[in-house]
Amino acid sequence: MKSGGSLSIWFFVGLCLGVNGALIFARGIYEAMYPPAEKVVLYALHANIWWGGFLLVVGVIYSLKFSPARERARNAAKQ
Repeated sequence: MKSGGSLSIWFFVGLCLGVNGALIFARGIYEAMYPPAEKVVLYALHANIWWGGFLLVVGVIYSLKFSPARERARNAAKQ
């Protein structure tokens, strides 16, 4: 997966998921505090909060698992 000084693509996937999850989660919290005038049918489920939180958690897991520091430590242990 990794050769030389390159970084794993999954680290950047984790960053993207984490950033998008944080934005969606923040918007969901904002909408929960200040509800819109015309609510959609399933507004009470707060899908933004659930999916934003899920994306944020998955993004953090991917970013930590494939972080460059962890890869360096793993490569140093092999040598």
